[in-house]
Amino acid sequence: MGGPGDPPEGTPEGAPGGGEDEYRSVVFDESFVRAARLQEYSAQERMADHAPAVRRRPPLHRGLSRQALILVMLIAVAFGTAIYMGVRHPYGTPQSREPVGSLRMTVIPLVPQGKVPGASDAEYLYEHSPAAQFGVGAEGIPLPASRRTGHFSESQVLTALTTAKDYLVSSSLDPEVLDGSQIRPARRLLNPDQLDQFDQSFEHPAADGRHAPTGWLVRFDPARVELADPKIRVQGSLQAVETDSATLEVSADHTFVYAVRPTGSGDKARVSLFTVRRELTFRFDQDDLRLHQARLVVSSVQAGPLSCAEDSARQLRPLLAGQIATAGGPAGTDPYATGSTTSLCGTLAAEAQPKP
Repeated sequence: MGGPGDPPEGTPEGAPGGGEDEYRSVVFDESFVRAARLQEYSAQERMADHAPAVRRRPPLHRGLSRQALILVMLIAVAFGTAIYMGVRHPYGTPQSREPVGSLRMTVIPLVPQGKVPGASDAEYLYEHSPAAQFGVGAEGIPLPASRRTGHFSESQVLTALTTAKDYLVSSSLDPEVLDGSQIRPARRLLNPDQLDQFDQSFEHPAADGRHAPTGWLVRFDPARVELADPKIRVQGSLQAVETDSATLEVSADHTFVYAVRPTGSGDKARVSLFTVRRELTFRFDQDDLRLHQARLVVSSVQAGPLSCAEDSARQLRPLLAGQIATAGGPAGTDPYATGSTTSLCGTLAAEAQPKP
C-alpha cells in the first residue's frame, strides 16, 4: 500500500521521485544541445518535403586554442625584441656612443711670436688694435632681421636669435662668469638634456672634446688675471636657418677682446689685450623656443695670447704684458686611444696684437 500522502496508483512520472529519476544521469543541458552536430527538424519543418528527419549543423568556430594563442604571442614578442636590439644596439659598445645632442668642442690656444704688448691704459690699447671699431658689451651682438621659415614663424626665429644672444652675453660678458665664481647664468639657458654634460665638465674637467669648461664659456684663472676694463669689445654675427621641419639652427661667430692685468696689481700694472673667438652652433625645437632654452651642439674656440704648455680646457691663463710663451707644445695625442681628441695649438698673428 502507498503511504498516507501517495496517490492510489503511486507517484506519477514526471513528479519528484517518479520514473524520471532513473534517467537523471542522461539529461542534457542547453549548451550540450547547442553543440550537437545533428539537429532534428521541427514538426512544422517535417511537414514540408524534408525526407531526412535530421540535418547537419555547421561546425562552431571557436578560434585558436589558448595554447596556440600564447605561442603566437611569444613568437611575436621574440621577433619584436630581435628587431629592437638590432636597431638600438648595432654592434656598438656603450663607451662608443654619445648622447644625442651632446656638445662637441674644440679649444685652440694661440701663442704669441714674441713679448705680449702692453700699455698703462686699456683704452689706448683698444684704439691701436683691430678691435678699435668693435662694439662694447652686448651692443656688439646685434640681432639680425628675423624672417619666418617654412615651419617657424617670425616670432619663433626672433626667440631663437634672442636666446643665442643671451647665452653669448651670459657666457662671455658676465663678470662673475669670467672670474670663475659663477656658472648659473649660462647653465640656465641650456636644454635640460645637456645639464649632465655641463655639470660633469666643471666637476671633472678634461681636454677630451666633451668636458672642457672653456668650451661652454669664457673663464679666466682668477689667481693669475683680472679684468682691467669692464668695457669688453665685441664684434660678430648671428644667423638662423631651418634645418628640418622640427629644428631651427642658429650659428654665432663672435670675437671678444678683454683688457686684462695681473690679479691684485692695481692701476699701476700694465694692461694687455686678450682675444677669444667663439664659433657656436645652437639648435632649437618647439619646446626649446617655448621655454627660452637652447641646445649648444658645436663650440669652436680660439684664444690668445696663451702658452701651448698651459691647460686651456679648465681655465684660460692669458700671457700678460711683457711675457713670452714658455717652451713646449700642446699635450700629447694618443692615436691608439679611441674617443680622444687631437691636441691643437696655433700661432697668434702679429697683426692681431695691438701696436702701442
